[in-house]
Amino acid sequence: MRHWGFIYTATGADPAGEVTVADTGRCRTVLVGLPGPEGAPEIARRLVEEGAQLIELCGGFGPVWTARVLEAVGHRVPVGSVAYGPESVSGVHNIFA
Repeated sequence: MRHWGFIYTATGADPAGEVTVADTGRCRTVLVGLPGPEGAPEIARRLVEEGAQLIELCGGFGPVWTARVLEAVGHRVPVGSVAYGPESVSGVHNIFA
């Protein structure tokens, strides 16, 4: 893999996306923060148009938004989402409670 994108939610983020790029010269990672999941389909389309081979979503998106993003990119690239195991559920809950 040489180019991928990670979309996450961040309170107060610009709705157009807060973009950070990490590029090792062999792999380009584009991180995009959004205030909520609503903008993810368009951001994902843009990332794929720019060459992303894979899109990953933070755990806050869940299966419904993951499916919407996959549909938005026309299934051209894999779309996955982060999941937390049962041993982490209470810790995640505490952060967002």
